[in-house]
Amino acid sequence: MTESRKAFAYWVTAPGQGELRPEPWPEVEPGQVRVRALYGAVSRGTEALVYRGEIPPSEHRRMRAPFQEGDFSFPVKYGYCSVGEVEEGSAALVGKQVFCLYPHQTHYVVPAEAVVPLPDAVPASRAILAANMETAVNGLWDATPRLGDRIAVIGAGTVGCLVAWLAGKIPGCEVELIDVDPGKAEVAKALGVRFAIPQQARREADLVIHASGNPAGLVTALELAGFESTVVEMSWLGTRAATLPLGEGFHQRRLTLRSSQVGGIPPLQSPRWSLRRRFETALGLLADPRLDMLITGSSPFSELPRVMARLIEDPQGAICHRIHYS
Repeated sequence: MTESRKAFAYWVTAPGQGELRPEPWPEVEPGQVRVRALYGAVSRGTEALVYRGEIPPSEHRRMRAPFQEGDFSFPVKYGYCSVGEVEEGSAALVGKQVFCLYPHQTHYVVPAEAVVPLPDAVPASRAILAANMETAVNGLWDATPRLGDRIAVIGAGTVGCLVAWLAGKIPGCEVELIDVDPGKAEVAKALGVRFAIPQQARREADLVIHASGNPAGLVTALELAGFESTVVEMSWLGTRAATLPLGEGFHQRRLTLRSSQVGGIPPLQSPRWSLRRRFETALGLLADPRLDMLITGSSPFSELPRVMARLIEDPQGAICHRIHYS
């Protein structure tokens, strides 16, 4: 490893602790590409659970990221939002900006098929939202909204905002984005949807989508659901438990509570959709410049250990925090 050829990666070394570590310089073999990272993003969903050590042992295998190293008992190199430029490898990809489901690292080598070129209309600085957009697309497939539905989306984080924005494009649908932070009202307005704090949210929703990451949000979701409506749970709580009021109106209102997880394609789409097609669709949906407002901060990769600790433990209104590489 020479002075001019070093790669560095972010590792979580113990619950609530992380550091940058040198990595062997990635050499390229046939069928591979080397990517120089341009931007990344900190996920305040699953990545927060990893950072706090809240991945249940029963889920250690299922929750592995595509290019994860180490395991959830630490140390672990984890992440799935990397946008970069191909430096070496496949001639058709060299020089192109691409997205890859890779952890936080300055340079890395992956199979050529693991990267997805960015559409011309999507800048690299916004493409970090792609993994969250893919989750939002899959969540709406699971939710099966219909024309004219009154839709409540609980949680104005990155996924919740993207779900609300997509649902708001369905003709006739009235979408309300709900969050405990009144400051998110401006975000909702820019996305073209209504906003409410939980106490003021509209009841009798035809469809409720929960994406707050907080068990209390799921309780609110059940309260807002109308007769015979569906509540879709997009949050994954890790080791945390959710206590739900299923002894109140849950049965009388004949509610349906269902999970959504981006690891699989819903049955109605699976005969025709591949994971690649779904991801390319998600990338293309990021062409709207209004989505830049979901990126509420940016920090250099060198500060990631400090930034990660702050974002996970005290987010202070952050939605998506971008990491930029020199």
